[in-house]
Amino acid sequence: MSGLIGKKIGMTSVFDASGKNVPCTVIEAGPCVVTQIRTKEIDGYDAIQLAFDDKKEKHTSKALLGHFAKAKTTPKKMVAEFTRFEPGHQKKFGDTLTCDVFIEGEFIDVVGTSKGKGFQGVVKRHGFSGVGQATHGQHNRLRAPGSLGASSYPSRVFKGMRMAGRMGGNRVKMINLQVMKLIPEKNIVIVKGSVPGPNGSYLILERWS
Repeated sequence: MSGLIGKKIGMTSVFDASGKNVPCTVIEAGPCVVTQIRTKEIDGYDAIQLAFDDKKEKHTSKALLGHFAKAKTTPKKMVAEFTRFEPGHQKKFGDTLTCDVFIEGEFIDVVGTSKGKGFQGVVKRHGFSGVGQATHGQHNRLRAPGSLGASSYPSRVFKGMRMAGRMGGNRVKMINLQVMKLIPEKNIVIVKGSVPGPNGSYLILERWS
């Protein structure tokens, strides 16, 4: 299988083979249930749909209850499709996948939603240094964006101008993160470095090769 759905638990640090202490992210990956298998003949493409994290029936629509019932599993909170497979993969409805699909030392991609930071100015959003120092008669200009363009021509602000605006809350992919350690009995995957999103957010883990 090419990947799993997981949940960010938090961060820690582990020692690598050279004895260096490296920062890592702890991810609860699985168990994931195969809830649908898409084929080119029926759907136009090949994919495997996985579901993760139990949800109460009263919070689930009847359509989804029937969908999960086909796979003989309980309702789930997170559903995702994976289109990359290993040669000779054989997955069926209701199969359960755990973190042992990964191997310690391999590299994976992790996709998540970054933390939302609301409406931010240009200093925080784009790293501007501001107009200048608080001197020579300037007032409240320390974190201002400065000039945005000419007046008479073109008399507008070009698209793509770096300005203040909503920041964060975007889909972010971190590539080539090394799997430092696996704890199969707790479905824990420890990857090197940081991943997007707050603790408790859902992630998609995929092999990059």
